[in-house]
Amino acid sequence: MAISPRVPRDLDRERGRPLRTDGGDSAVSEEPETDAPDGRETTTERAGDATSSSADGDHWLRQYARDHVAHGLVVAVFALYPFIYSSMAGLPRVDLMVATVDFGAFFDAFMPAMTFVIAMLFLGLFAMSFDFISGYTGYLSFGHAAFYGVGAYTIILIANGDVPVLPAETPFVVTMVLGGLLAFALALAIGLVSFRLTGVYFAMITLGVAQVIYELVRNWDYVAANPQEGPTHQGSTPEIGIPFVDSLSVSIGRLAGTEFENVLGLGIDLSATEVSYWAIGLIVLLCYFAMQRIIHSPFGRVMIAIRENEERARAIGYNVFWYKMVAFGFSGFFAGIAGALFAGFRGNASPDETFYFLHTADALIVTIVGGIGTLAGPLFGSVFFEWLEDILSSEQGGLAPFLRDLVGESIVINSVIDGRAPLYLGIVFVLFVLFVPNGLLGSVRDRIGGTVSKQLPSVLDRYRR
Repeated sequence: MAISPRVPRDLDRERGRPLRTDGGDSAVSEEPETDAPDGRETTTERAGDATSSSADGDHWLRQYARDHVAHGLVVAVFALYPFIYSSMAGLPRVDLMVATVDFGAFFDAFMPAMTFVIAMLFLGLFAMSFDFISGYTGYLSFGHAAFYGVGAYTIILIANGDVPVLPAETPFVVTMVLGGLLAFALALAIGLVSFRLTGVYFAMITLGVAQVIYELVRNWDYVAANPQEGPTHQGSTPEIGIPFVDSLSVSIGRLAGTEFENVLGLGIDLSATEVSYWAIGLIVLLCYFAMQRIIHSPFGRVMIAIRENEERARAIGYNVFWYKMVAFGFSGFFAGIAGALFAGFRGNASPDETFYFLHTADALIVTIVGGIGTLAGPLFGSVFFEWLEDILSSEQGGLAPFLRDLVGESIVINSVIDGRAPLYLGIVFVLFVLFVPNGLLGSVRDRIGGTVSKQLPSVLDRYRR
């Protein structure tokens, strides 16, 4: 199975024009533009870099740090969020003589609770996997929920001892990777049929196959006593870390996860939810950098070339069918990882929360809101999605309970705010499609003239002078 070009890669150069494998989309690519046919740096550039590095020993380190300033800031905000949330939500009431203001309740109403932030990580990773194939090859996968469900069911069935050969004591990280590999294989099987078609026909084929799998799982007694409710995790608490090394692993879960008291003697207690948030966030971060590395590799440049002009990519010798197949497999793998994290934290999985096609619709919405074809954009879209859902939630910490405590029962609160998240999410989605078609991150890139990671160091340098 060869996926390399069948003709010399400098074919276009012989015709007098340089070949660009990124499809001309320099705004998306963060790799340096080169004339190399496969996107690799030229020998001259590598020699120049080596000379520069030798003249300045830490040159590449400083350059690497500059290129990842934006990533570092985003990771820092996510890492510190539990402390920020607990500090703001724990602010006391203040008596202002004319009224008493509960600042803690105010911030609790407008900042997403930890359970919603963890749900944001599941959805963010799932949406990034959706964007990996849909945003970078142009093939909309409406059946992506099938891969998410495969990952979720795999870790539960193995933990319950329902999978032959694999013992129930198999570490969660191993079963998570197995779930991803099964999703990879399923994606290849679906791709063998669906990539014979393009456009809406491809989307309909993936949707149809996913619905067949959904109905199969929903009525399969082997997976659960009540398959419509789904299986429940009955094994040991899932652990994220180094397999078989307990000291380097932490348990995840809403109620049974690892807790730490008086960390480093600082009087800081970490709840199971907070520890789970960081552990799951670490997996999401690793998956993000893995997808980013693939997209910025020569393989990813061919994906973009397929999106921009598939016929041209085929004409210059790339076996676009197998490039799409492998890309679809990677996309399914990361969707399976997202599903495994979801089931590991929740301790159960139902067909309606995993295999159902509307779960793919959620990924589509947050991808459009965040910016399709930006990889990180879907994560920001999921932040917006979960934030809005938390604010309009009927649960404690939502805007409706906060307003009821403030002004009492009101028909406006009950009819306009309480539990209206789906309504407003639909309106927001329509507004984004009409007025912000490039999404949040795509619009920012258009505004600053390039990717944030490339432009932010220059902006910071201007402020330092």
